[in-house]
Amino acid sequence: MDLEERLAVFIDYENLALGAREHLGGMQFDFGPIADALAVRGRVVARRAYADWSYFDEDRRMLTRHQVELIEMTQRMGASRKNAADIKMVVDAIEMAFERDYISTFVMCTGDSDFSPLVHKLRELNKRVIGVGVEKSTSRLLPAACDEFLFYDRLEGVEVPEEDQGAPKRTSRTRKSTPARTPARRKPAEPETTAEPETPAATEPTETAEPAETTETAPARSGGRRRKKAEPAPAPVDLVPEAEADVVGTGADETPDEADDDVPMEVRVAQTLADLQSSTSGAVTASALKRTLLRKDPTFSESDYGFRTFGEFLRFLADRGFVELATGPSAGDPEVSLPEQGDTDAAFTLLRAVVQEQNGSAALSGLKNAIRKKRPDFSEKALGFRGFLQFAKAAEAAGSVALAWDDDADDYLVTA
Repeated sequence: MDLEERLAVFIDYENLALGAREHLGGMQFDFGPIADALAVRGRVVARRAYADWSYFDEDRRMLTRHQVELIEMTQRMGASRKNAADIKMVVDAIEMAFERDYISTFVMCTGDSDFSPLVHKLRELNKRVIGVGVEKSTSRLLPAACDEFLFYDRLEGVEVPEEDQGAPKRTSRTRKSTPARTPARRKPAEPETTAEPETPAATEPTETAEPAETTETAPARSGGRRRKKAEPAPAPVDLVPEAEADVVGTGADETPDEADDDVPMEVRVAQTLADLQSSTSGAVTASALKRTLLRKDPTFSESDYGFRTFGEFLRFLADRGFVELATGPSAGDPEVSLPEQGDTDAAFTLLRAVVQEQNGSAALSGLKNAIRKKRPDFSEKALGFRGFLQFAKAAEAAGSVALAWDDDADDYLVTA
């Protein structure tokens, strides 16, 4: 634990939320993919988001679920608009750098180049700085100032809607799904949220700013959702039964937490392991893997899946080809790795095989989950694609499958 990085996260929320809304097809910003990306880089000890929250009232719930401290900074004072959130964020970051020596890494979630002097000062104080921003609204000066920069739209779990001229613009989407039969642990019951009536957004004058910052009206409020109660976990059995229903779609039209609720545990393990392998230079041990899983989900326990120890759980996954184990630095702490992955052509072949297993035709919204049943670590982003639809179009261009829009299903139909 003493060798782990301690991270402090500072979020310029207006910059990220409006950047995602403007440049990522109007999508709602979600902190979840950022939290997962940071979990493999160290232990997050502070999370603060700065904004005038009267403009982002609905977003408070999402941030609260991720234990983000909301710092209220009123931006409008009469006829003038103050840049109070940025100043407060800088002051708090510098104060924390001097008062908390144990924090080794500062994560600045913004695309505004005005934060470059802060980044330089933090590095002078021997702090590592990671930047996070929406690619098209991030100043070119900021990434070069950081030790590492993560573009939000490239993170695993962020599905950017594509503007497709061949398909009609979808204003709403009804997804048909059946409860997953994957053995899952019992989760604490959560209160249901219901959609609140939309209130007209206040109109404000547009101000001139850098591309990294945009002054806009309050983003549209997203509707509430109902979360399904997981079934009790049985004794150890195959984590992906053949009859499991396709409940995870392409991700473009899903609520972020909804997409994660039904992800099988071996998929979570494989994705976490893939992130660790890409962010570290050495081998990944079982203990490091479990620590990272606990950062992503503090309630994780292998006993919920019927296993006495984490090593027994890993051996179960290794027997089924999901992971590979090797002798580690100490007894009882083996090295864990993913099986050799194929190239893009192999992924196209896998897609074609999955479609053929479904009588040669399948809706795009269920294919990603079907592929992960066969290869839990599958990620189109790891292959260089921005989204699953782009991956499917590339497979069509390669002649592996055919892709056509189905008006009746309100979805793409993939045939092989």
